[in-house]
Amino acid sequence: MIERELRIGMVCPYGWDIPGGVQIHVRELAEHFIAQGHHVSVIAPVSDEDSITDPWLISAGRPVPIPFNGSVARVLFGPIAASRVRQWIVQGDFDLLHMHEPGIPSISLLACWAAEGAMVGTFHASTPKMRAIASVGPLIEPMIEKLSARIAVSEMAQATVSNLYGTEAVVIPNGIDTTRFRQSHVESSLRWQSGLRIGFLGRFEEARKGLPLLLEALPKILKSLPGVELIVAGPGDPSKVLAKMEPSIARQVKFLGRLSEEEKVQFLSSLNLYIAPNTGGESFGIILAEAMASGTPVLASDIPAFVDLLSVGDSGVSFASEDSGDLARKVVALLRDRPRLQQLAENGSKAAIRFDWGSVATQIMSVYEVAMTGHGRVAVGSENASWKKGRER
Repeated sequence: MIERELRIGMVCPYGWDIPGGVQIHVRELAEHFIAQGHHVSVIAPVSDEDSITDPWLISAGRPVPIPFNGSVARVLFGPIAASRVRQWIVQGDFDLLHMHEPGIPSISLLACWAAEGAMVGTFHASTPKMRAIASVGPLIEPMIEKLSARIAVSEMAQATVSNLYGTEAVVIPNGIDTTRFRQSHVESSLRWQSGLRIGFLGRFEEARKGLPLLLEALPKILKSLPGVELIVAGPGDPSKVLAKMEPSIARQVKFLGRLSEEEKVQFLSSLNLYIAPNTGGESFGIILAEAMASGTPVLASDIPAFVDLLSVGDSGVSFASEDSGDLARKVVALLRDRPRLQQLAENGSKAAIRFDWGSVATQIMSVYEVAMTGHGRVAVGSENASWKKGRER
C-alpha cells in the first residue's frame, strides 16, 4: 500500500466544460486523491479558460467537435496541443500519469506519445472496431503498449480493448459519491404524495440517448396513468422536441435544462422511477448507479452495459431496447406496483455501494502501485520516438 504523497498527472481527453461521464469521473477521482493528501494536476481541453476555478486544472486549448461512438466528442489534437502537454509533463514532475481514453486521437494519446515512465490508461468506451481507429492503428497500438497498466470501466469496455488492441485490462467501475446521494434520500411514501414522476437525464438531442423512444412511449403510458409527469434534464433545445408533440402530451413534459451536480442529486431523489432508454454506445451507465444510490428505482434498456450493471442484487428492471411498447408496459406495471418499486429502491441502494469512491479509488491506487514498480519520475521522451516506432510496425 502506498503511504507517501504521490504526484499524479491526469489527462482528460474531452472538453472539460461540456458535461459528460468521463469528465465527472476524472474530476471526482482527482478531488478524492487530493483529499487524501496527494498532489494531482489535470490537463484537459477547455472552451472557456476564464471559467477555470480549480487550481489543479490546466487547459490544453480549445476542443474541436468530432463524431465519435454515435455522439459528438469535443477533443483536441495537433502540434500546439502536443507542445502544451509536453510542457505540462515537464513542469509536473509526476510519479505517474493517468490517461483517460488513450485509444483515440486526443491529448491522452499525445501524453502517452510524449512521456516515459509509469503510465496508466483507463478505457471508457464500448464500441465496435471503427475505421477511424483502424486508420491510425499503427500509431495508436505502440502507445497502448507503452502503458504500464490498463483499466476498463466495464466488461464491455474491456472487450473493446481486447478487440481493438489485443490486450487486457483490469475492470474497475466508474465511481460515485454514494454519501452525497444517500443524504438526499426521499422516503418512498413521500415521493408518491406529489403525483407520479418519471425522469430522464442526458444530452437529449443525441438519438442514442433514447429520449425519442421514451416520448414515443409516453402517450401509451398516459393512457393508463393520466397523471404521470415526465421530467427531462440535460443540455439541448426543448422547443424542437415540444413542437413535434401533441399539446395534451406536451403538457405532461417538463424540461429542466442542464443541472449542476447538486441539482442532479435533488432531481434523482424526486422521481418515482428513473428511465434509461439508451439505444447503444454505452459501456457503463453512471447515471444508473447514481439513481440507485439515490434510492430511485431504475428501468433501463437491455443493452449489455445496463443489464450488467443492474444484474447485481436485482437492482433494476430492463425492457427490450428500442421497443417503445415494451417500455410503456414496463413503466405502467412498475408504477402500479409500489411494493416492487420499494424493493428495487432498497436493492439498488445496497448495490450502489460497490461504486463508492472509497472502494473504486482504492482499486485504482492499487493499479498505480503496480504501474510504478521499476519506474522513477515521469519524463518527456525523445521527440518523435514513439511515432517512428509506430511507422516501423
